[in-house]
Amino acid sequence: MSIPAAQLNRIEKCFAALRAAGEMGVVAYITAGDPSLDATLEFVLALEEAGTDVIELGVPFSDPLADGPTIQRASERALKTGASLPKILELVGRIRKSSQIPLVLFSYYNPILQMGLEKFAAAASEAGVDGVLATDLSPEESVEYRRILAAHHLDTIFLCAPTSTDERLASIAACSSGFLYLVSRTGVTGAKDTLPDDLPSLLRRVRNFTTLPIAVGFGISLPGHVTLLGGLADAAVVGSSLVAEIEHAKTPQQAAKALRERIRILKDAARHGLSKREAAI
Repeated sequence: MSIPAAQLNRIEKCFAALRAAGEMGVVAYITAGDPSLDATLEFVLALEEAGTDVIELGVPFSDPLADGPTIQRASERALKTGASLPKILELVGRIRKSSQIPLVLFSYYNPILQMGLEKFAAAASEAGVDGVLATDLSPEESVEYRRILAAHHLDTIFLCAPTSTDERLASIAACSSGFLYLVSRTGVTGAKDTLPDDLPSLLRRVRNFTTLPIAVGFGISLPGHVTLLGGLADAAVVGSSLVAEIEHAKTPQQAAKALRERIRILKDAARHGLSKREAAI
């Protein structure tokens, strides 16, 4: 039995609409506070206008082990401007005054733990956050985290990787809500020219363990990548290439323009290219 639309949260509504339209989603990652929190607000609105379906707001961290150099530099710039988890939650509240796009906080666990799980979950829910992805928190250590976030109606999104065993995939899927984030390759984040040859088979394997939407990230930057994922993934996550646009732009306005242009191209591939899938009946 399907859940009535009125009872779905923003992430669920987004993926339900994409499924009904036979369309793959585009999830955009940017580092909150790079180059300023005011600029991040401008970028979120620009990304939404260009057709982004879900936005991940990266919480800058001093030791970003899972991130490549582009996002590491963005974290450094954001930290220098004073970006912090409480300030980013305030930013989400400002975003909600003009946008209802699904928002996921992409964070390492340490800032969340430092704030306190209950305090964080309450503040995130009140601000309008929809889901949280703590990159370095394992499912086995997440029981209390998941309990508290669920009590505040926040989705808990986990990463799975090409190295994940079937047993591991089942465990990750059981702990996840909102969508499942599939890392396309081993290593750190960063734009690549090509995607791994075994990605389609990996996606099919992951499907055996979840009915959640699957978003694929790490290395997605080109329309051809979106096309390759069509019919297999529910969304493509674009991160480092967007962060690079922000880094190279001379002003936030130029960065917002570049973000719009890049997302429009990728979303066009999702809507009209080979990635177009059959609409749900």
